[in-house]
Amino acid sequence: MKLCFPVQENQGMESAVYNHFGSAPFFVLVDTESEQVTALGNCDQHHAHGACNPIMALNGEMVDAVVVGGIGGGALMKLNNKGIPVFRAAEGTIRQNVAQFFARELPQFTLQHTCGGHGGASGCAH
Repeated sequence: MKLCFPVQENQGMESAVYNHFGSAPFFVLVDTESEQVTALGNCDQHHAHGACNPIMALNGEMVDAVVVGGIGGGALMKLNNKGIPVFRAAEGTIRQNVAQFFARELPQFTLQHTCGGHGGASGCAH
């Protein structure tokens, strides 16, 4: 299984999971079967708010699931439409979140828990 974790800085499995998918500078991909860890730059980092293209952001790299602190509704729907579920990260490192993912301790994002903007009463879940 290939998991995707948005991060501020690439520190491999010790990276802290970032709080927002679309503006993350990097994505760390973890192949849980081969234990390979790969980092990608966000190819869509400077999009207009609400116009994130997650497949472009991942440079076309296909993943089985995303684990992140927060995500906008449009990005969530685009990922879900490709069959990619998105889970809310817990505090801590990628290593800790992988363990929690497999223990089924991370809740799956729904549209009711997505980011609605970053000003005032935005409805952000992160």
